[in-house]
Amino acid sequence: MDIERLNRKHYLGLDMYYRVGFGLSSKLIKFENGVIHLEVVIGRKWKKNYNSTAAELAYAWRDSHKELSKAIACKVFIVDTKANQYKQFFIHSGIKPTYDAKKGIIFAKNYLN
Repeated sequence: MDIERLNRKHYLGLDMYYRVGFGLSSKLIKFENGVIHLEVVIGRKWKKNYNSTAAELAYAWRDSHKELSKAIACKVFIVDTKANQYKQFFIHSGIKPTYDAKKGIIFAKNYLN
């Protein structure tokens, strides 16, 4: 799977809507063993909490890319630049900031008993 190609496709499509409208961006880090790994950067316009953000973006990625349609779960790593404004400087400087939250989403409810 070409992760860079998927990130470009997502950036030009759905991600542009979230960036411009809500100050939220996401990118695919990896996809292995049926698990999507996303990195999400929250900007100052975004009002939802970490749980709803993780769920919304996990389903958006899975549903908008046929390569990810068979995913069983998603790990979401969140960088909150709204709460920590210095992290925006780090991102623009090419420095990877620490994550503020890590969330997990299981797409099918029948995987857990």
